[in-house]
Amino acid sequence: MTRRLGFPLRQSCVLLVFGLLVATPVISACAQGVSPGTSSTANPDQVAAQAHAELVRDRRTASSVAAMLVRQPSLRDVTVDVNAGLVTLDGTVPEEADRARAEILARQARGVSDVINTVRLDSSLGTRFRAATDQGKGKLIRVVAAAPLLAVAILIVLLAWWVGRVIAHRPALWLRMHSHNPYMEGLVRRGLQAGVVLLGILLALNLVGATALVGAVLGSAGVIGLAFGFAFRDVAENYIAGVLLSLRRPFAPGDQLVIDRYEGKVVALTSRATLLMTLDGNHLSLPNALVFKSVVLNYSVNPKRRFTFGMLIDTTESIRNAQQLATAEIAGVEGVLGEPAPSWVVESVSSEGIRLNFYGWVDQRASDINKVRSEALRAVKAVFERSGVAGPRSIQYVIAASAEPGRGTPGVGAAHPEPDDRGDTSVNRDIEPQLADAQRATDASNLLDKQVQPADGDVAART
Repeated sequence: MTRRLGFPLRQSCVLLVFGLLVATPVISACAQGVSPGTSSTANPDQVAAQAHAELVRDRRTASSVAAMLVRQPSLRDVTVDVNAGLVTLDGTVPEEADRARAEILARQARGVSDVINTVRLDSSLGTRFRAATDQGKGKLIRVVAAAPLLAVAILIVLLAWWVGRVIAHRPALWLRMHSHNPYMEGLVRRGLQAGVVLLGILLALNLVGATALVGAVLGSAGVIGLAFGFAFRDVAENYIAGVLLSLRRPFAPGDQLVIDRYEGKVVALTSRATLLMTLDGNHLSLPNALVFKSVVLNYSVNPKRRFTFGMLIDTTESIRNAQQLATAEIAGVEGVLGEPAPSWVVESVSSEGIRLNFYGWVDQRASDINKVRSEALRAVKAVFERSGVAGPRSIQYVIAASAEPGRGTPGVGAAHPEPDDRGDTSVNRDIEPQLADAQRATDASNLLDKQVQPADGDVAART
């Protein structure tokens, strides 16, 4: 019994000693205040170092936030406090926008985990006045600092204007030598100069840092052009018609035109209207779009122009005799051309009489067509009276045997024959002084050539 009880006793003692050896470190750690399973390497020096590093980071963050805020004059009264990356803003600002801007700037600093914004609005008059003064001073300082760049930008624009004039002069000179079109010359010159000046303006704006303005100008050009196109459609239509009329040049200053139902002599072609002077001396302004779309009758392109008039003779008279007398007399009128020669036609034969139409040609540069026509009609009437060619008789009567040609008819009244002197057939220049004054007044805006009437054989140069 003693042996069987002794063996378990020794084994129990061994287990007890082993348990004491294992439990001793745990009991010692608990006594020192360290939880089981934690490292025993931590000491007070390391804890102090960690706290100091965190304090340095907070100070660096506070300095960074304060540096951002101090650059803004309206945020100089804002204070900054940082604790473990948490930024607290305090102080006063003049505007609500400044309060929000302070928080935005604080969040941009490195090491900021969150921001508590306790900034208050300062509504005192002195603070607002001081903020406005600081803002004005800041702008003035920026303007003074940018003065050299502004001077250089202005010099660039002036240089671009001068270079544009020099560049535009050469194509304009070439056009003047080859096309004789003053409007195209001015259009090319202004277009090239405007392009060079616009390039200089863009470079100047880019130099002073107004790149956003450059983009806005370039981006809004199309929209503005479209809006103006709709708003000023008629103006644009007249301007484009003026360009096309200047290119085609269907008339020149001084030409006599019939446009639509209007007649007059050309004063000038401007960018929006065609100016005429009627034969009564009145000024007439026609939109270029109307002129471009209308049928234009130009009496001055061909210097030769035909006139016509009619005469009635009695049905008992000889048509051949009247024709020979009239054409010979018309050919002798001053201003009537021999080629083409005067001609005639019988228009009608009725109970009222025989209507004869006579035609003749004049040179408008030497004679007035209306004066020549009047003189030709007077000459034909005179030769008919001298030759006894009677006009139509509306009342039947008996001619006495003693009646002689040219001495009238008894009971009817004495005849008054036409004199043999020649009438005035010179060019009518009644409105020439007024036309010249009007042309001088519009010389600066005239888009037509200042050319004179062409000489014989030079009509093709006008067309």
